[in-house]
Amino acid sequence: MYAHNNLVKTGQAMTILWAERALMPGGWCRNVRVSIGAAGRIDHVTVDAPPEGTRVGILLPAPVNAHSHAFQRAMAGLTERRGPDPRDTFWTWRQLMFRFLDRLTPDDVEAITAFVQMEMAEAGYATNVEFHYLHHQPGGVPYARLSEMSERIAAAAAESGIGLTLLPVQYQYGGCDRRDLVSGQMRFRNDDTRFADLFDGARGAIASLPADTVLGVAPHSLRAVAPDSLARLAALAPEAPIHMHLAEQSAEVAEVAAAWGGRPVEWLLDNAPVDGRWCLIHCTQMKPHETEALARSGAIAGLCPITESSLGDGIFDGVRWLDAGGRLAIGSDSNIRISLSEELRTLDYSQRLRDRSRAALATSTASTGRRLFDLAVRGGAAAAGRETGAIAPGLWADLVALDGQAVDLSGREGDGILDSYIFAGDDRMVRDVWSAGRHLVTGGRHFRRAGIEARYRHALHGLLDAL
Repeated sequence: MYAHNNLVKTGQAMTILWAERALMPGGWCRNVRVSIGAAGRIDHVTVDAPPEGTRVGILLPAPVNAHSHAFQRAMAGLTERRGPDPRDTFWTWRQLMFRFLDRLTPDDVEAITAFVQMEMAEAGYATNVEFHYLHHQPGGVPYARLSEMSERIAAAAAESGIGLTLLPVQYQYGGCDRRDLVSGQMRFRNDDTRFADLFDGARGAIASLPADTVLGVAPHSLRAVAPDSLARLAALAPEAPIHMHLAEQSAEVAEVAAAWGGRPVEWLLDNAPVDGRWCLIHCTQMKPHETEALARSGAIAGLCPITESSLGDGIFDGVRWLDAGGRLAIGSDSNIRISLSEELRTLDYSQRLRDRSRAALATSTASTGRRLFDLAVRGGAAAAGRETGAIAPGLWADLVALDGQAVDLSGREGDGILDSYIFAGDDRMVRDVWSAGRHLVTGGRHFRRAGIEARYRHALHGLLDAL
């Protein structure tokens, strides 16, 4: 295991950034000086300041990657062939995933996770929310330390320096009828007692990480967790984020409705205290009344548009959701492609294709790019339980700088910068990223890329024949 002595710590001296243009809580400003204290929080922000310190072109609050299964990054590009089933679906993809993960060792998971987190930082994310369900050895036997895999996720964050919200996942059953788990799933399983012990172990695993690290909890789904377990899981971390997959596939909706007497969204709203600390992932199979009711609850929709496209999940009803006052966050889920700009673009384009419209998520006062970015930044901060989401004193210094000289930003001002970044550009515009003041990316490259990439390549050796 790559030990915590690789931990990236915030420097002891104050850091000064100066941006030609910056997106502030009240709008765009010029000549912005940002001072970051030794603890990694923003101390002061001054507008119309003379240049000093590290100079950047365009400074933005850095979003959170709100949903990730890190180990799946090593599968990217390996599941595009059709098997014996005449119709390839999410469920056939899942069988391939189970076969793959049975090969993964703790060293593999640590190396893959560090690589994923590095790619997230280079794409402009400052935080990884890891929906972590790979707990045990193949066959389901626990490691000597129950928290072994949580320790590996933490060690990867120590190596990459990214902010971490760790979400240990409870996974009990193979379906609503409480059927046993199949081979690959055995590595996920815990009863309530063992999961409580695992959760305590995860708390210890992150203890040596920086102060911006967060521990939450994640019942996997209504298919995989008993109804009476939800309250116990929420009580393990009463102030922390709760994440859960919800209404991703039509077969899942039908199974829950038949077993629990209500569709997933309906049942959850009727039986759980859903509020602003809940982040429900995907929600691509909702009826209009469910969309509106869930939005009004204050819960966050955790959307992963690239993965949802890859798996054929369906299209989230974003227009209706936002009209009802809903919040959303963006994640990379299967990590088949880690790109902040593409996630936001794919979300908006899905709305346009469904409704045969343009600028589907724009408003009379905010362009499409501005609205998407604001939603992702604010919703992501809430989903991660992280004090961030704006360039403002007291918040963690989670910041991303775009290249002000990028050709697609030439002559762009105000919200046009975000529109061009998301719809005409790509993540090559990302030049610098700070996570709680830790300067992770310079000139578009993570400061530990060479070593992290080498370990990832080594981990891939011997895994690729698993599919």
